[in-house]
Amino acid sequence: MSSGLLPASPVVCAGCGTEVAPAFLTCPRCHRLVHAEALKRLAGEAERAEAATDLAAAREAWRRALERLPPDSRQAEAVLERVAALNRKLETAPAPGRGVLAGRALRWGSVGALALLLWKFKFAVTFVLTKGKLLLAGLTKTSTLLSMVLSLGVYWTAWGWMFALGLVLSMYVHEMGHVAALQRYGIKATAPMFVPGLGAFVRLKEYPASPAEDARVGLAGPLWGLGAALGAYAAFLATASPYWAAVARTGAWLNLFNLMPVWQLDGGRGFRALTRGQRLFVVLAFGAAWAVAHDGLFLLLALAGAMRVAAEEGAPEPDGGVLAEFVFLIAAFALLFRLGGP
Repeated sequence: MSSGLLPASPVVCAGCGTEVAPAFLTCPRCHRLVHAEALKRLAGEAERAEAATDLAAAREAWRRALERLPPDSRQAEAVLERVAALNRKLETAPAPGRGVLAGRALRWGSVGALALLLWKFKFAVTFVLTKGKLLLAGLTKTSTLLSMVLSLGVYWTAWGWMFALGLVLSMYVHEMGHVAALQRYGIKATAPMFVPGLGAFVRLKEYPASPAEDARVGLAGPLWGLGAALGAYAAFLATASPYWAAVARTGAWLNLFNLMPVWQLDGGRGFRALTRGQRLFVVLAFGAAWAVAHDGLFLLLALAGAMRVAAEEGAPEPDGGVLAEFVFLIAAFALLFRLGGP
């Protein structure tokens, strides 16, 4: 999907002089790269930025170069490797304002630490303190705000304003999780848009550079959605209001449903980065969660995952980070359901 960085006017091929539409990446006559000069300039920008330790700017330049390369070319493969390497370097740097407990839980997926986070709600508190600025920034977009109001009106008519507001905010937090991950990887996208009665979405202007990148963007939605569900559950414990209980339960269920490893759902995107063995481990985690939480959705997710394990080979290389996030989310939702309040 183009991000609008390609020139709008025809380009003259430097090899044979043929006038070529800007949408063409190779000359149809001599097969030379149409944007060779721009590619050299962008490669220079990327290398200078990397030499100056501005890794985000280097990654942005390489992403712009990808738009000018045929996806199946050796040059595109090389650029994708550079983007992946820069992502790894950027991920090793500590995120500003990230809580130590939350960072450890995300990195290791420890069930013991998870139980502690769920019980004391430190995850929810850290989430609000560190991500509140981005959440508020999303509400400044007119398209987002107007579509939210329309959805709020639809849900208000059906279930009342308190539940409608909680549900819309839960979906908004989920989508902003995707936005935060997209910003982290330098991928351009629209602000969240709501479709009354159907949910919300973020439209990408660029494709992720790798399945691993796409998986992390996908799983970021349920991860932030977990924070919203925990916040609603904390409000339920503090007030004993059935409205907060309903918001917590519905928000948790919707985010768990998004972990289904099929189609373009968040779980499907996460599965693409896992080997067959890792996928089988996720299926077993779904089964264990069903035994703990006694919710049939976990069993449905396990069956969907098992079918995909049987049908596909999986990724060629394992991704421990994506696996840890996947298992963390499964365990977190299972424990939240097991608590019984929602």
